[in-house]
Amino acid sequence: MHPGELDGKWYAKYWNPVMAPMPEHIKEAIGLGPQPPPLCLSPDDAATLSDTGYGEFENGYSLFSDGSAHIATLTRMPRVSPAMVDWWFWWHAMETERYKLWYPRAHLYTEWSGGTVDRSAPYRDRYIGGTSFVDEYVGSSLGELAIQFVHPDKLGFSDNSVDPDEATAICATVGLSRVPLDWGHLVHHVRRVKGGAEMRSRFWMGGKYVAPRAGATLTDELETVAEGLRRLGDGHARAMVVHCSQEMNHLAAFLPDIFDEFQRSE
Repeated sequence: MHPGELDGKWYAKYWNPVMAPMPEHIKEAIGLGPQPPPLCLSPDDAATLSDTGYGEFENGYSLFSDGSAHIATLTRMPRVSPAMVDWWFWWHAMETERYKLWYPRAHLYTEWSGGTVDRSAPYRDRYIGGTSFVDEYVGSSLGELAIQFVHPDKLGFSDNSVDPDEATAICATVGLSRVPLDWGHLVHHVRRVKGGAEMRSRFWMGGKYVAPRAGATLTDELETVAEGLRRLGDGHARAMVVHCSQEMNHLAAFLPDIFDEFQRSE
C-alpha cells in the first residue's frame, strides 16, 4: 500500500502487512510434492464439496499429463460465516485498496465490470455475472487476470447445498485480462463448522482448461499465448497452494470485524 492510499477510508484500520505463518497442514502438503491425479476432483465433480466430511485430497497439488494442475487448500475460518465470504467477494472488488487488504504482499490492482448495482440484492447475487480484473503475484510471477464469476449451479451445486446460512460456493472461470483466453476454473466452498466456517478451495488450471473466451477466435497469436499457459508446472502449482492458503488465512483474521462494522454502518 502506498502512502496516502488509505486516507479517509473507514476500513484503513484493517490494513495489516504482517502475514501469519503458513499453517502446518499446508507446509506438510507442499513437502509431499505432486499427488496422484486419481485422488483429485474434476470440475464435473465439484458439487461433491457440499457432501459431509472430507475427500482424500484436501491440501496440495497434482500435475496431469496434459499440462494441467489441480490445486486444493483447506482454510479454517473462526467466527466467519458463509454469508460474510459472499459479502467479501462483492465488496472487496469495488476498490483496489480493499483488494490490497486481502493479501498485502501480492495484491496490486482490481477493477470491476458487470454484476448488479442493486444494493438490496443478496450478496452472492451482487458478484455473480461480474468480472474482477486483478493484477497479483503468485510466487514471483505477475498475473493479469480476469476472474469471471458464475452461479454455483454451473458447477452442479444445488440451491439447497449453498443456502447462505449454512454454505456458499464461489465459482469462477479464470482467464487473462489483456487477451481473450481462459485458463481454468475455481471453487471456494465455504461451510459452517463449530466456531465459524471452513473454506475448501479447488483450482483446475492449464492443459485442457485453456480455451478462447466466449466469442473469441483462436488466432495464431492467441495460440502462441495459449501454448504457454497449458503446462502449469510444479513451481507455479506449488506457488498457487501457498498463495491461496496465505490470502484466505489473512482474510479470516479480519473478516468478522470488518463485516460487522460494515453491517452497522448500513
